[in-house]
Amino acid sequence: MSYNHKLKILPLIVIFLLIVQCSLVDKTCIALVASPFTTVYEQRIIHSPDGIGKYYMGREIAKVMGYTGAGWLERPNREEEEQPSKVVNALNLKPNNVVADIGAGTGYLSFRIAPLLTDGKVLAVDVQPEMLEIIELFKKEKNITNVEPVLATLSDPNLPSKSVDLALMVDAYHELEYPQEVMQGIVKALKPGGKVALVEYRGENPFIMIKGLHKMTQKQVRKEMQAVGLVWRETKNLLSRQHLMIFEKPDSSDVLTR
Repeated sequence: MSYNHKLKILPLIVIFLLIVQCSLVDKTCIALVASPFTTVYEQRIIHSPDGIGKYYMGREIAKVMGYTGAGWLERPNREEEEQPSKVVNALNLKPNNVVADIGAGTGYLSFRIAPLLTDGKVLAVDVQPEMLEIIELFKKEKNITNVEPVLATLSDPNLPSKSVDLALMVDAYHELEYPQEVMQGIVKALKPGGKVALVEYRGENPFIMIKGLHKMTQKQVRKEMQAVGLVWRETKNLLSRQHLMIFEKPDSSDVLTR
């Protein structure tokens, strides 16, 4: 075998050995070696036990709370702890608005918003069919007809294009396994000038007794929203432990005039 031929096959041998080594440690490593430039995510073998080992823009994604935690979402002291009524009041909703409650869970927020939308509706979006079954049950119990359950996928909110005035996420964004793809789907679903309202526990405050991966700083949230084309408008500091951050989808006419 000539010296030049050996030089040509040496990189292939190195790549093969690297893939074999990764496969012995973690299957996800193979994907990273095979396509290092096709993903915005990074998978790490060593990571927090509260996360999934997947990182987005330097942040580890938290584990999702399953449908077995539905009782916690409906706990009697949630109003006292999180003051969701303040969130609803601060959204300045109009009667004909279409609101997408992303990560709706049991519909705790959906059913508090729906009565305000006398000519509109709430799209209660979740990836867990069991949560949507609970929402259907509550619809009948509460006799509320303008809450529509929507089954999403991990990477797609499954919402019609330009159909939503406001997308609301309460303590849910940090658990999205594919945050960029989901947010791109939400931006597509927003009407021009539509808004996203994000509620997250304050990552800047170490004294808030919530697991670290279930909190986010304003800086991190704004960076991730900017990546999908949303513009930060304001942060309403009306909650004692959480940020309420408002972002907007720019109107195309506004963009053209800048």
